[in-house]
Amino acid sequence: MPLLNLLPSWPTRPRALSTHWLSSIFGSYSVMKPSLPNPESGDLCLQDILRTRAASGKGAIVCYPLGDTSVPRQFSYLELYTQASHYSQILRALPGFADEQPVLLHLDEHWDTIVWFWAVLFANGLPVLSSPFSNVDDHRRQHIQGLSNLLQSPICITTSRLLDLFDGSHTLQLHTIESLCPDSSQSDRHGPIQGPGNLPSGLESQTGSISYKGGRSLAMLMLTSGSTGNAKAVRLTHKQVVAAVAGKASVRPLRCDGPFLNWIGLDHVASLVEIHIQALWLGADQVHACAADVVSSPSVFLDLLSRHRACRTFAPNFFLGRLVSAGSAALDDLGWVVDDRAWDLSSLQVVASGGEANNVETCVAASKLFEKFGARRDVVTPGFGMTETCAGAIFNLACPDYDAERGYAVACLGKCMKGIEMRVVVGASLAVADEPGDLEVRGGVVFDGYYRNPRATADAFPSHDGWFRTGDQAYINSDGNLCLIGRKREVININGIKIAVVDIDSLLDRALGDRVSRFVVFPSRAAHTEQITISYVPKGWPHTAKEMAEVEELAAQACITSVSAHPLIFSLRESSLPLLPTSALGKISRAKMSSLFEAGLFNEDLILHMQCLDAYKKENQRTSSMVVATKAEALLIDDFAKTLGTSPDMIGPETQVFELGFTSMDLIRLKRRIDTRLGITVPVITLIRNPTARLLAVALDSKFHSADQPEQTETVDYDPVVTFKSSGTKTPLWLIHPGVGEVLVFVGLAQHLADDDRPIYALRARGFEPGQTRFSCITEAVDTYVHAIQQRQPQGPYALAGYSYGAMLAFETAKRLDAAAAAAETGAAGNGAVRFLGSFNLPPHIKTRMRQLSWNMCLLHLTQFLGLTTEDAVEAMEHEHEHERSGFRAASHSDALARVVAAADSVRTEELGLDGAALARWADVAYGLQSMAAEYEPAGSVGGIDVFHAAPLKGAAASREAWVREHLGRWRDFSGTEPRVHAVGGAHYTLIGPEHVVGFAATLRAALAARGI
Repeated sequence: MPLLNLLPSWPTRPRALSTHWLSSIFGSYSVMKPSLPNPESGDLCLQDILRTRAASGKGAIVCYPLGDTSVPRQFSYLELYTQASHYSQILRALPGFADEQPVLLHLDEHWDTIVWFWAVLFANGLPVLSSPFSNVDDHRRQHIQGLSNLLQSPICITTSRLLDLFDGSHTLQLHTIESLCPDSSQSDRHGPIQGPGNLPSGLESQTGSISYKGGRSLAMLMLTSGSTGNAKAVRLTHKQVVAAVAGKASVRPLRCDGPFLNWIGLDHVASLVEIHIQALWLGADQVHACAADVVSSPSVFLDLLSRHRACRTFAPNFFLGRLVSAGSAALDDLGWVVDDRAWDLSSLQVVASGGEANNVETCVAASKLFEKFGARRDVVTPGFGMTETCAGAIFNLACPDYDAERGYAVACLGKCMKGIEMRVVVGASLAVADEPGDLEVRGGVVFDGYYRNPRATADAFPSHDGWFRTGDQAYINSDGNLCLIGRKREVININGIKIAVVDIDSLLDRALGDRVSRFVVFPSRAAHTEQITISYVPKGWPHTAKEMAEVEELAAQACITSVSAHPLIFSLRESSLPLLPTSALGKISRAKMSSLFEAGLFNEDLILHMQCLDAYKKENQRTSSMVVATKAEALLIDDFAKTLGTSPDMIGPETQVFELGFTSMDLIRLKRRIDTRLGITVPVITLIRNPTARLLAVALDSKFHSADQPEQTETVDYDPVVTFKSSGTKTPLWLIHPGVGEVLVFVGLAQHLADDDRPIYALRARGFEPGQTRFSCITEAVDTYVHAIQQRQPQGPYALAGYSYGAMLAFETAKRLDAAAAAAETGAAGNGAVRFLGSFNLPPHIKTRMRQLSWNMCLLHLTQFLGLTTEDAVEAMEHEHEHERSGFRAASHSDALARVVAAADSVRTEELGLDGAALARWADVAYGLQSMAAEYEPAGSVGGIDVFHAAPLKGAAASREAWVREHLGRWRDFSGTEPRVHAVGGAHYTLIGPEHVVGFAATLRAALAARGI
């Protein structure tokens, strides 16, 4: 009879451990496969799991000691049970031991940790697994003192070689395993006590008085540390852990004859629950190796997987990257061929990956590597989990194909396993599909609070309905998969703009590739704001100055592209590696890294890096063939550098400003700087079309014969096309300007799409430059844009998108391109037509809004668009004396302009060089565009449309949900197929601004891929 059918009749708790009870059930079980205990048994305790496996006579634990991955030690589950039971009696005899009270375990060998963990459980104590201590003395002492206070002076079990770490002030009751087992040598402690199939004699009399509680009683405390080193302890119950291992086991069926491979410290919940306890639950063998041996030589990981025919393991993103590099090198050395495999990974079913965002390119490369050696294509399994959810609880089972097909830069995290549910909330409302917000989870695998920390518990459960607020920003896509944006608190605040660190991580991952071994991004102080700081571990030492320069150039370009700020970058010396605040998963704590950096622990690394780099740059400047040819070029390079706040050493005469990460506002600042220095007025379009110092110097020389007599009235030819990227094999993307007429707003977006292998163009309104007339009607604008598109792209398929007002022009342009394609291809209507049409937060019906926008309102909203005024100031002025002639709406143009200039941010206005005349000219263009649509009625249809929605303007809709349902949803009346709706971050004027452009670009890239272009 299967064990599963016997479990409901187990004795009701409390009960004593009984070898008689075990032997009565398992007398003839040794020939049977182990069966799973019933997870629905509400009072099941963890001791039941090990006791079941011990009695079965099946299962083994293989442990490799540090520094040796060739000769392991092996223990049966029965030996674990026997030794842990013996040690439990030693624990119970210690002064100060109390039932169900914490016992801290600070051990650095897998077997010691495992056996004493179970010893504490069998002693009826509460095991607390300690993480490795910081190498910074003050941090270590503070952490130990915090544990001593939190756990109320607990018994602490450690080893004699670690005892010196416990200096400083604390009240821990320290015991070493050597002192607790004085009659056992090191080899005896690791050797077998009983042979398989034999239960230890006398155990019943030793433990018969112990009663155990299962269900909702505490099974263990797992530590999660904060930025100061003070730990919080997560309460994990027996019921929660049992639900977790049962849920994990149901996600993807595993071969029962393949072991689990772990190389992470057991103080981490993933290795303890997801590997060790789950393997016990399934009756599988388990293999444990040391992280230092695996991380230092990733090929060892493949060796162990192959040698033991492992079916499940764990590997975070950084390690997958190292594995790909090591695996590729090994393939080259071995001359790998299909019929002569270096490794046999045919048993490998799951490589769980978490702890940090998974780069899709890394997942693709790792999956190919595993697949070459027999693993399944989707073996890499990104997931979401926390200590509070007993490790992984949400899994992506379709990586990497699902993510690659959708153009994701970071892998999604999939769907919930049994025992957990998720939601994303925005304020007090549930987010719609693809809308970013706060991730919350609840269910049987989710903890119910922190140990002796009611404030942290209250913060974690703000709604008091069982939903745990994880602290992560995320969205759930239209397929129901979780997509993480980043930790809510992991942001860098640069001049008031909050940038998610995970976005910078993703960019650096792609930019640096395998040029570095590891890197960490964290904030540090710079004057009155924060700055991006990047510390990296070189691929090897010595690290040459040339390599430093290459890494800095790539990292700087990625960061400037992301946030228009030059980062502080430095490499680590080999001697500094022990100072890195690394978790059990190998993840470097940003908060602790920031604290250590501010404390000066990496000053020598920084100084040495800068000295080497400065010397290299000076030498390279003398010998470089890319020399500045003219004084005009040198002055423009200086203008570029001062605009970005970076060094001119990193800019050459042929360096593209867009490659430097210039944003729309940066270009206006650059224009202001050049105008002031030369005493001329340079059209912005001149900067866009001549994006290097060399090209711009030539253009300025030809257009302005002298600084003393500039040709201010020269007519500038109008060409609506602005080229952001001319090369690429994918369908070109055409971006149409918003209601202000300019395309500078697309600069950041184009930079974040630069690696998408597609040309990117923008269409700019007419009327900005001297001698140009504004468009008179929508038809004229569409005629102009269709002609410009067809000149540069005669054949489809086409991809168009419009921001706000531009969505209307994109819709009309798409219809014209569809019609032209249908006419050109007789009997094949639609061939070469528009395959992608995007609306960035604009509904199809706009005339009511357009009629509200007088010249004064266009001017007012232009200042908000440019960041000269706030949304609140605009709203107050817009509704000022709304029905009276004295209000802003009724003011004369000159009065309205004077009021706006007075209310605008004077520093930003001066920086951008936007005086009253410049604002008035721009408002003229904007008002002309809005007036063209005052009678606009959408008609006809396109094949399909993608609608990207952000928070609406105040007054446009009561909520985002209403905005989508009542306004943007009307696009279905003008689309042959149901519109695809995508939530993006930010509000109407900020959805592709610096704070949200990374997420927007990822969403747009995925939408384009989903349309097959």
